[in-house]
Amino acid sequence: MKGIGYQNREAALAALTDMTQDVVAIKPEEYLHRIETAQAYMRQHNIAAVYLNAGTNLKYFTGLQWYPSERMVGAILPAQGEVQFIVPFFEVGSIKDYQVIEGPMHTWQEEQPPYSLLTKVLTDQGIAPDATLGIDESAAFFIADGIRQAGPALNLINAKCVTAHCRMHKSDSELALIQRAMDMTLAVHKAAASILHEGITTTEVEAFINEAHRKVGATGSYFCIVLFGTATSFPHGVKDPQTLKQGDVVLIDTGCKLHGYLSDITRTYVFGEPTAHQRTMWQHEKNAQLAAFEAAQIGTPCGDVDFAARSYLAAQGLGPDYQLPGCPHRTGHGIGLDIHEWPYLVKDNPQPLAAGMCFSNEPMLVLPGEFGIRLEDHFYMTPNGPKWFTQPAHSIDDPFGLNN
Repeated sequence: MKGIGYQNREAALAALTDMTQDVVAIKPEEYLHRIETAQAYMRQHNIAAVYLNAGTNLKYFTGLQWYPSERMVGAILPAQGEVQFIVPFFEVGSIKDYQVIEGPMHTWQEEQPPYSLLTKVLTDQGIAPDATLGIDESAAFFIADGIRQAGPALNLINAKCVTAHCRMHKSDSELALIQRAMDMTLAVHKAAASILHEGITTTEVEAFINEAHRKVGATGSYFCIVLFGTATSFPHGVKDPQTLKQGDVVLIDTGCKLHGYLSDITRTYVFGEPTAHQRTMWQHEKNAQLAAFEAAQIGTPCGDVDFAARSYLAAQGLGPDYQLPGCPHRTGHGIGLDIHEWPYLVKDNPQPLAAGMCFSNEPMLVLPGEFGIRLEDHFYMTPNGPKWFTQPAHSIDDPFGLNN
């Protein structure tokens, strides 16, 4: 098996180098452009303002990286005018340090409910008490409920219509960051395959992958799933670690974060000589992935891409639909600041493919009680069709195409 189990972990780590030296973060001008794009959409659809909660939507529009908690940290994005930040008083210094886009900062003390402050900010911005306010779709219920009680006349809607509309179309700067993160993770995948040996545990491989991600310039793995043998038939794994033995199917799904943008790649191969059955199923998975890729054309509904992969599998006697043995989940998800974001390559999704959209392509094959095979690469849409971020796995004998 080419590229699998030929060196120790020290040699594998020594061969990795920092891949982030020339990386360029998103610039302030792009955040301002994103705000303008959102505001134009909001005016067109009579949305007076959107509340952005701490998390990826706040990061996307303002550059402020802050994690959600029980305290309200967020921003009001009005249809016209400056972004208005709403933050706890004691966090002002830290938030100013993390800010990329500046704007008025409205503070609340620990004993004060922040929701009345939010409605006051809306009023001060000239927004009517019964106006339409979009609520960040990722905000916790207690935040939406607090806003509802403080502004009972407000027409609260899901802000996804604004956030997804903007975020699903990646800029060249975003694509470049995702591309580099994918390159980093693919290098880590190759290194992880190279250290496999009989008796190694999934826990040991996960630890190596985390260290390898740091070696290529990330802060570590954003996530990591390592599965051996029958455990590979569970898409997101099992609780107990496994020990590698000859003939095991190996599934590794991992990614890292680069300036907020994520990578996510899965490789599946066999430790030792594959059986004829393993070879056949691996090739079916590769062909299903290719069928989805070829179906992804500008204007094609997202659901049709899922249908293409599922139709191929059904023709091989797998499935149909979500039945097992077959593919138990959607073909793909969007990716960016979130590991799973819009749009989704899922049955009946009418969203037309457009330039700048990014997707995973992973129509996983699950054979209960035997093994699972997931080959996951991502592609993005160009005006001329799909383009891979990473070249798909070459073959079950040479998954990383080292012979080429």
